[in-house]
Amino acid sequence: MPPIPPDDGFTLRLTGCETEVRPVLRQVRDTLARHGLSRDRLGTAELVLAEALNNIAEHAYAGQVSGPVTLRASLRDGRLRIVLEDRGNPMPAGTPPPGILPDPHVPRSDLPEGGFGWFLIRDLTESAVYTRTGGENRLELDFGPVPDRNAGV
Repeated sequence: MPPIPPDDGFTLRLTGCETEVRPVLRQVRDTLARHGLSRDRLGTAELVLAEALNNIAEHAYAGQVSGPVTLRASLRDGRLRIVLEDRGNPMPAGTPPPGILPDPHVPRSDLPEGGFGWFLIRDLTESAVYTRTGGENRLELDFGPVPDRNAGV
């Protein structure tokens, strides 16, 4: 595989609806794979993006017509960064949920069915920063340094 160019990136525009999530994930994965990301790194990025894009479709555009989402990915300074922007509803109280895992020592029937997404997003990224400005949500995901495949990492 050729090394990742020092300043490489791409932008995708989609509609914030559930039917577009899977095709966009495939496109992002294929594009990042062509730039030499490892299978592990691709899987991590895909999982985080699936959670974030599904949240946009389910919550940001809940109760309204699906709207635009912009996804910008960059491989810069040896780091993978992805920014998602949408014009949907803001996060409640202007901040993402805490992403805390529920107590596993309760009866299985008392465990929530969902609510693990923000834990995964935070756990699998180096940072996840949400801001709301001028009617637009912005989620910046930093996956940290991309290992050099030629260095035996």
